[in-house]
Amino acid sequence: MKASEAKPTGKFCAYREKLQELLQTGDQRTIERAEYESGLMAKSRFVELNGIVHHYHDSGPGATGETVLLVHGWDCWWMWWHHIIRFLNSRGIRTVAYDFKGHGWSDNDPRNDYSIGSFVEDLEVLVGKLDLKDFHVAAFSFGPFVALQYAKQHSENIRSMVFFNFGYLENNSFVEKIAPATLNFTFNNLLRKVSWWLPAYVFARLVLSRNTVLFHDVLIGFESLSLCAPQAIEQSTSQITSMEVTESMPGLVQAVGIPILFVAGDGDSIMTSENTAKLAGYCRKGLFVNVPGCGHLITLELPETAAGLIYEHIKHCAAQDNLSAS
Repeated sequence: MKASEAKPTGKFCAYREKLQELLQTGDQRTIERAEYESGLMAKSRFVELNGIVHHYHDSGPGATGETVLLVHGWDCWWMWWHHIIRFLNSRGIRTVAYDFKGHGWSDNDPRNDYSIGSFVEDLEVLVGKLDLKDFHVAAFSFGPFVALQYAKQHSENIRSMVFFNFGYLENNSFVEKIAPATLNFTFNNLLRKVSWWLPAYVFARLVLSRNTVLFHDVLIGFESLSLCAPQAIEQSTSQITSMEVTESMPGLVQAVGIPILFVAGDGDSIMTSENTAKLAGYCRKGLFVNVPGCGHLITLELPETAAGLIYEHIKHCAAQDNLSAS
């Protein structure tokens, strides 16, 4: 273990033990899943950020010299990026995917502080400890709230960003009051208490997704619920539906002079493509892509499409940099 590395968290160790048990079941599909995830875990690392041990997955340094930092969404974890990681690594791009505190294999915050500002502070320390420079960011759903705040303060570190299913939410005092309670009840009081993946999948298929998702990815999504601290769900919901946060987004996007690709699914009922296009319009170097037949879960619904958009955006930005240099 390097001096800067921390010991694996209890959540990581418990998950590893569960995979070992699955390897003994004899069911071929289950064994293949356990072998695949065990292989991914070999690239997992741990680091203390602001007193809390965080998990991150670092793989595929490659020959291009490009690095993409992957920032997951609300009630998600790093594993939602596993298809994108494989795609980018195969093309020589390094990926760093980490878990917010209270999510995935990162420890919970004993102070129960899951504010956007605290996530930004953790990201600042992570970038410093990993010595990341001139990197790209891909973020999903809630992730861009954190990425934008970081980019506003440290734009010199970032070359480009890609935001999936993130836009300008029309808000009012009624939404600000009702939405947090509704979402918190749905995820904390209902979905978290089911022990079978099917009810959660039915909800996601009816509300969030427009495509059939691989069974393995269904399980990955289901794991998000048990690995996420209830307080993180509650606090994040209150923040992203607050008038203060939603009304600050246009100005924040406009203030960041980094090339940003905004990707929307035309079937996304949570963050509509119209709202995404509207927010992209505020960006000084913004591009907008609408993906037909896609809902809110693009990284699991259409992972090849999502990965390809990241890859092409990186190439586009590199070409623009070369033009500027010449």
